[in-house]
Amino acid sequence: MQTQAKTDAEQVLVIDDDVELCKLVTRYLTQEGFQIQSVNAGASGAELALSGNYALIVLDVMMPGVNGFDVLRRIRAHSRIPVLMLTAKGDALDRVLGLEMGADDYLPKPFNPQELAARIRAILRRAKPDAPVGAPITVGDIEIDSRARVVRRAGEIVNVTTVEFDLLEALLRAAGQVVGRERLTRDVLGREFSPFDRSIDTHVCNLRKKIGLLPDGTERIKGVRGIGYLYAAPAEI
Repeated sequence: MQTQAKTDAEQVLVIDDDVELCKLVTRYLTQEGFQIQSVNAGASGAELALSGNYALIVLDVMMPGVNGFDVLRRIRAHSRIPVLMLTAKGDALDRVLGLEMGADDYLPKPFNPQELAARIRAILRRAKPDAPVGAPITVGDIEIDSRARVVRRAGEIVNVTTVEFDLLEALLRAAGQVVGRERLTRDVLGREFSPFDRSIDTHVCNLRKKIGLLPDGTERIKGVRGIGYLYAAPAEI
């Protein structure tokens, strides 16, 4: 296990059995202003991830013993801490599965350290927005509180990830209007849109499952083929 300390820096935990990769990531991210701790086993990594000491987890999928999916499952059973998963290049199944299990984003290996830093910053901005937040937004029986980052359906709290919250907020603010996948990718995931990146679609699918159907049995979030998504405005309910 390696630790690099820097005061007043965001603390990030890297869980990966590749010792050399951990050294590289630690060195680069420390230079970028983060405080990094790395651990090379899934079981101990899951325990540290739930300690409450970190702002974000970088988690590798392919690890012996307790793999990345097992670690993510343990984390999500108790915590909403942001998780960025490292997946094998070209393995779309791992990416989709990670997102469905509650990962905030993924990055295929091998990756550019600059992109890793950029992804981390984007996730942290979503988790702790710097801009002033406004009053709660209510559309039908769904209410979101941007201050507390809480979603309620008919008064009951719905547990969502950081990405899912921002996705729902973007759709509610434009309720009754189509929001393009390109805009959602940029505003919610913090990166440029790629036609081959289905992350937003997976997050929408997960969000639909959590907030359920409208009282009339139809979807709250409607897909507009080839364009994006629309949250049903009250007049449509």
